[in-house]
Amino acid sequence: MDGVDAALIEFDAHQMSPVAALSVDYPSGISALLRNIIETQSATSLHDLATLSVEVGRHFANVANQLLGQSKTIPRHVIAIGSHGQTLRHSPSGETPYSFQIGDPATIAARCGITTVADFRSLDLAYGGEGAPLVPAFHGWRFRSNAEDRVILNIGGISNISLLPADSSQPLAGFDTGPGNCLMDAWSWKHRQEPYDANGQWAASGQICDALMADLMDDPFIHQPPPKSTGRETYNLDYIATLIARGGFDAISPADVQATLLQFTVESIATAIERTHAFKPGRVYTCGGGAHNDQLVDRLQARLAGCEILSTSSAGIDPDMVEASAFAWLASMRVSGIPILVTTGGAERSLILGAIYEPTPDQLT
Repeated sequence: MDGVDAALIEFDAHQMSPVAALSVDYPSGISALLRNIIETQSATSLHDLATLSVEVGRHFANVANQLLGQSKTIPRHVIAIGSHGQTLRHSPSGETPYSFQIGDPATIAARCGITTVADFRSLDLAYGGEGAPLVPAFHGWRFRSNAEDRVILNIGGISNISLLPADSSQPLAGFDTGPGNCLMDAWSWKHRQEPYDANGQWAASGQICDALMADLMDDPFIHQPPPKSTGRETYNLDYIATLIARGGFDAISPADVQATLLQFTVESIATAIERTHAFKPGRVYTCGGGAHNDQLVDRLQARLAGCEILSTSSAGIDPDMVEASAFAWLASMRVSGIPILVTTGGAERSLILGAIYEPTPDQLT
């Protein structure tokens, strides 16, 4: 929720070439509204929700246009924009599964004059998948090696892993492991009005509370077998407050809670990787904001001593660009009409994902 990552990527059938990248914070007003809706689950009128979607779409368009300007790229030379959108709620289970993103794609197409692809998750959900994570196919295309089993670990608000077997006859797999930065970020904002704990230094100043850690690791999602996905509607301030009240942990200092939340992220990721049984990764490549948290990465390396923990930068992609690059790739597959293999429902399924929004013909010339 802190901002927008944009990447300008050139693709051919076998490789990608990053051209430029940009990260821009949300305006404070949008950020506050998103935090209020997502983290507090507060009621929002249809009018406010619809106008916020357009405002987020305008911000996405502004960032895209800024990136084009910085890279001196003419809009008509861009085949498509792939827009993930800002997730407000992800609910893949139950009688009516859905995943709801805002950031009006029509606004992006109109303001950039570029074909825009969005709503990547709905079709997968309609066919019985989880709708997330969708990035394993891209991770496999870009990072798979026939020399070793690999894991791509994205530590965003939620953490997810892609399992890339060296044996090409074995299918890719991917699932959410639990919280990434979301609980730490929410706790940091509540107690320090800081959107995140830079480099995990606040967490490093505290002590892990073993009893609270045990309660966190007793979370049902952690023990749920894949396929699975989750979001901030589960892991938020209310989640932390409930555990603290139920366990009688009110006397624990905020720094100790932060230390414990960081360790929860580490342990939930490590547990998910260890439970892959026959799959034995030699390397785990990290991306997303959590890849910059040295405390988190160091503890993960200590926890997974048999694996080498590396940033995706060592494999040629800045960790801040991987997610944006993935949705650029998904957009390129959509406009080319090429299905991708999705495994969020367990078995592999070929789907052409994303809805296309075209600007007026005069903008394309």
